[in-house]
Amino acid sequence: MTAGRVVLWRHGRTAHNAAARLQGQSDIPLDDVGVWQAETAAAALASRYAPTRIIASDLGRARSTAEALSARTGLPVHTDPRVRERSFGDWEGMTSAEIAERWPEQHAAWRAGREPERVGAETRAEVQARMVRAIEDQAGALEADDTLVVVSHGAAITLGLVGLLGLPAEWKGVSGMSNAHWAEVQPGRPGSGLAWRLEALNVGPVHASSDWNAGPDRVDRGLDEEVRDPA
Repeated sequence: MTAGRVVLWRHGRTAHNAAARLQGQSDIPLDDVGVWQAETAAAALASRYAPTRIIASDLGRARSTAEALSARTGLPVHTDPRVRERSFGDWEGMTSAEIAERWPEQHAAWRAGREPERVGAETRAEVQARMVRAIEDQAGALEADDTLVVVSHGAAITLGLVGLLGLPAEWKGVSGMSNAHWAEVQPGRPGSGLAWRLEALNVGPVHASSDWNAGPDRVDRGLDEEVRDPA
C-alpha cells in the first residue's frame, strides 16, 4: 500500500523568514503574514485536493500551518519530529552576512554546496534520510486513492523531495520552496523503475512575489527571492 499522492507543504512566513535569518530547529512562530499565507494556501489546497491525512513537523510554525488545513477539512493534525527542519547548530538565528563574518571558511563551503564543519549542523544526508523514512512510512499506511499532506520546512522539503526521486542529498537541481507553497509527488509508473515522480513544484495560490510575502494589503508583483530559505 502507498498513498496515491503526497503533498509536501512548507509553513507560512515567520519573522526570521522576513529578516532572512536561518531558523533551523529554533521554534519560531508564524508572523501575521504567515498566518494569512497559511489560511490562504489551506483554502487552495482543500479545493484542489481531498486530503486523507495531515502530518506536520512538531515545530510550532509547521503545526500552525497544518491547523489551517485541519480547520478546512476536519482532519486531525499528527506530528512527526522526523519532518523537522534541518538543524543549523550555531548558525540558527543569524543572517548569511553574519555567518560569513564569523565563519568565513565554513560559510564559503556551505554556499559552494559542501557541508559546514564544526558548527553543529546536520548534514544534508542525515536530513534526507529521516525525511524519506518519515514520508514513506506515513504514505505506506495509506491506499492508492489517498492524499497525504506533509507540512514541513524549506530545506527539509527540498532534501526529502530529492531523496524520494532517488537523487543524492548534494544534488542541487531543485529550487527552494516559497512560504506556504507546496510540491506534489505521486508513485512512479509501473516499469519506470522510479519509486516516486514529481508532479508539481513550488505551487501556491499565487506565484512567489512581493505581494505574497508582504500580506493581503500589497498588490505590487515582483519576483522576491527572500521568501525562500537561504539553504
